Amino acid sequence: MNAPMTFDSARPAREKLVVIGNGMAGCRAVEEILERDRERFDVVIFGAEPRVNYNRIMLSPILAGEKTFDEIVLNTAEWYAENDIELVSGDPVDHIDRERKTVVSRSGRVEPYDKLLIATGSDPFIIPVPGRDLPGVVTFRDLDDVDKMLAAAAQGGNAVVIGGGLLGLEAAHGLSLRGMNVTVIHLMPTLMERQLDEAAGWLLKQELERRGQTILTGADTEEIIGKDGHVGAVRLKDGREIPADIVVMAVGIRPATMLAKTGGLECERGILVDDHMVTSDPDVLAVGECVQHRGQCYGLVAPLWEMCRALADHLTERKLDGSSGYAGSVTSTKLKVSGIDVFSAGDFSGGDESEDIVMRDAARGVYKRLVLKENRIVGAVLYGDTADGNWYFDLLRKEEDVADMREGLIFGQAFALGGGALADPNAAIAALSDDAEICGCNGVSKGKVVQCILGGAASLDAVRSTCKASASCGSCTGLVESLLTLTLGDEVQTGASTMCKCTSFGHDDVRRLILEKELKAIPQVMQELHWTTPDGCASCRPALNYYLLCAWPGEYEDDQKSRFVNERLHANIQKDGTYSVVPRMWGGLTTPQELRAIADVVEKFDARMVKVTGGQRLDIFGVRKEDLPAVWADLGAAGMVSGHAYGKSLRTVKTCVGSEWCRFGTQDSTGLGVKLEQMSWGSWMPHKFKMAVSGCPRNCAEATIKDFGVVCVDSGYELHIGGNGGIKVRATDLLCKVATEEEALETCAAFIQLYREDAHYLERTAPWLERKGLEWIKARMFDDPDAVRRLAARFRHSQQFMQDDPWAKRAAGERRDLHSHLATVVPAGMEYA
Repeated sequence: MNAPMTFDSARPAREKLVVIGNGMAGCRAVEEILERDRERFDVVIFGAEPRVNYNRIMLSPILAGEKTFDEIVLNTAEWYAENDIELVSGDPVDHIDRERKTVVSRSGRVEPYDKLLIATGSDPFIIPVPGRDLPGVVTFRDLDDVDKMLAAAAQGGNAVVIGGGLLGLEAAHGLSLRGMNVTVIHLMPTLMERQLDEAAGWLLKQELERRGQTILTGADTEEIIGKDGHVGAVRLKDGREIPADIVVMAVGIRPATMLAKTGGLECERGILVDDHMVTSDPDVLAVGECVQHRGQCYGLVAPLWEMCRALADHLTERKLDGSSGYAGSVTSTKLKVSGIDVFSAGDFSGGDESEDIVMRDAARGVYKRLVLKENRIVGAVLYGDTADGNWYFDLLRKEEDVADMREGLIFGQAFALGGGALADPNAAIAALSDDAEICGCNGVSKGKVVQCILGGAASLDAVRSTCKASASCGSCTGLVESLLTLTLGDEVQTGASTMCKCTSFGHDDVRRLILEKELKAIPQVMQELHWTTPDGCASCRPALNYYLLCAWPGEYEDDQKSRFVNERLHANIQKDGTYSVVPRMWGGLTTPQELRAIADVVEKFDARMVKVTGGQRLDIFGVRKEDLPAVWADLGAAGMVSGHAYGKSLRTVKTCVGSEWCRFGTQDSTGLGVKLEQMSWGSWMPHKFKMAVSGCPRNCAEATIKDFGVVCVDSGYELHIGGNGGIKVRATDLLCKVATEEEALETCAAFIQLYREDAHYLERTAPWLERKGLEWIKARMFDDPDAVRRLAARFRHSQQFMQDDPWAKRAAGERRDLHSHLATVVPAGMEYA
C-alpha cells in the first residue's frame, strides 16, 4: 500500500486474520468473508508464489498457447489494495506457533494472528523411481511448471508424461500443440479411470492417438534415465525405453499437511476439520484440498467453494443462505479434455444390483452411460455430448425416481420429458431446480445465476463478473446464456461488456450518461447509475476518473485516490521497490545543461542506472521514493518537466533529424515533433499515447507503428494512426495527407480528442481503431468540414488545465506524505526480541 497510514479511533479494533495460501481456496474464503462483513478482519495473506492469485484450472490453456497469464488472474493487485489486504508473496510460511499465535515465514517475518486460515492446497505426488530428481523432470501444478514446459517445448524433441489423468492429458495436449513428440504413460488400463469407465476411456485414447500422441496404458515406470546430467529417457518395467527431453510427473496429488502437522494440528490424509472448517485448534481453520472432512478429501473446486461459504458463515456469524455448515459434497466432473467434452458423476462401477442404460453413436463419437439402482440414477458417464450432464447430476443428487421417464432417459432431458426432437432446448434449463448446479468450477447454482441476472447482470460478461458462472473453463456458457434468455427475453445485452462487476453498464453507456445527466463526481455517477458496490473497484474508479476529467475539463477535480500507484507518485515503481524517473525531452532533443542536471542527479542520489529509452529519452533507475521530490526539484531547476512515462497520457514524440541535417529529409521533422509534443504534453488519455515524425518515407523514426505518426514527403505530410509496436505489432492506417505544418498540428489535436472522447479506458488506439473502423474515424473527422476545428478546439481547451508540471508541484511540497516512510510497527512484546 502506498497510501499514508491512518488510525480511526471510532472504528472498533479488528481481529487479525492470517491466511496461509494465496491460491483459489484461500482467496475465495477471503472473498466470502468480505461479502458478509468487510470490517471484521485485517487480512494478511502469505503466498509461496511471487504473484497474485490465478485460476490454476486454466494453466492448460496457457501451456497450449490459448491464454496469457493476465487472462487467468482471479484477484489482481488492485483487488488486494482495494480490500486493504496485505499480500506477502514469494514468502511461504514455514512454522506455526499456536501457543504464541504467530506464524513465521521463510524470510523470518513473524506475523501474529487472532484467527489463522490454512489453505496450503495439495502437493504433487512424485513416484519414487531412480532419476526422479534429474533436471528436466517437472510437475504440473503452477505457473513455474508451465514456464519450464514452455522452455523445453521451444527446443523441440520428445516429451514423456507420466500419468493419464486430467492434468497429465492436458500437459500432453499442450506440449503436442507446441510441436513436441508426446508419449503418455499410464499405470491403469483406462485413461482418467476416476472419471471415465472403460468404454469412454477407450474412446478418449483413440481420439488422442488420432491426434498424434502415443498413449501407453497398463505401463509401469521403472526408471528415469539420465543423459549428460539431464533426463534422457524413461524405462518401463517391461523393458521398453522411451526417449525424453522432458518428463512431466502428473500421477496425482496429496493434501499438503506438513505445516499443519508440525504445528501440532490433528491430521490424517488431510487436516481434520469439522462442518465449519475448524481444526483441532478453535482459532485455526483450514479449507481446500489440504483438508479432510468426514473422511473425505476433495480435489475439485465445487466442494472447495462450499467449504469457503461454510467457513465464512462461521467466522463472521452471518449466514447468507441459512445453511448450518458444510455437510460434504456429491461431486460431478464436467471437463473439456484436450478439446473433448467429458462428464461423470456418482458411482459408475456397476454391479449385480445396478443396471446400465447405454447409448453409442459411433459416427458422432458420442457415448452415454447411466447407472441405475432401484429406478434412481447413481452414476453417469458422458463422452462427446455432455449437454445433459447437469440434469443427470440433479436427478442423481436428489435421488429422484426416474421410472416414468426411463425409456427416453438416455436421450436427454428434452426427449425424456416428452418433447422429443422438437423440444425447446431452453425448456430443459427452465425445468432445473434453483439449487441445480450450473457452474461446477465456481460452485454456482441456477438460483444464484438467476438472482444475479435479476439484479442487473444483463449480459454473459456481466454474469461472469458478478457471480463467476462461466468465468473459468467456459463449459457452462450455453447454460448461462439460456438462463439469460429465459429470464430477460429480448432484453439480453449481447453488445459491449460491462465496465466491471460493479455495474451493468458498458463503457459507452457510462460515458454517454455522464454527459446527458451532467454527472461531475464519482459518487454522483455511482448513485445515479445504481452501482452495486459502495465505492466501486480498482477497475471502474480509474475509468470513471478519466471519463470525468475528459468530459468536464476545468470543472472536475482529478481524484488521486482513483489513479494507479505510478500515476499517484508520478514515477514508475520497479521490482526492487525503487522508482525510475524520465524527464521530458522535446522531440528527442536535449541540451548540455539538461545532461549535466541528469548526471548530477544520478551521482547525488546514487541512482544505479541511466538507460536510453526507445522514445529518445533518458530513464534514471534506482531512485528511492523519499528522494523523488528532491530529484524533481533538481531536474526542474534545469528546465525539465515530467515525461509522464508512468501515465495513461502522451509519452513521447520520436523524431529523426529531417531536412535540417539529413540529405534525404523532405521537411523539418524535428521541429514538427517538438511542436506536437509541446501541444499535447500533459494530456490524459484512455491509455498511453506515442507519436513520431519521420522526415522522409525511409521512416527512421518508425512513425508507422505509433498511435499517431507523421511521414514527411515532398508535397507535405502523411498522417497515420492506430499503430502499435508492443506485443501485438500493428502498422498504422493512413488517415489523410495535408500540405502544411499547421494542418498537421490541427488534425493531430482533433484525432487525439476524438480518441479521448470515444475510446474505452485502457484501450489503445490500435484496438480502438479496429473496433470502430477506419472509415468511422474518417467520417467523424472529415464528413463535416468544421469537425476537425471543433475537435481541436476542445482539445486545446482541455490542455489549459492539464499542462501544469506535476513534478514541480511535488517538489514544492504538495502531497509530501506520499513520499515519506511508512511508520514501523513493532508487535507488543517483540521490542527486544
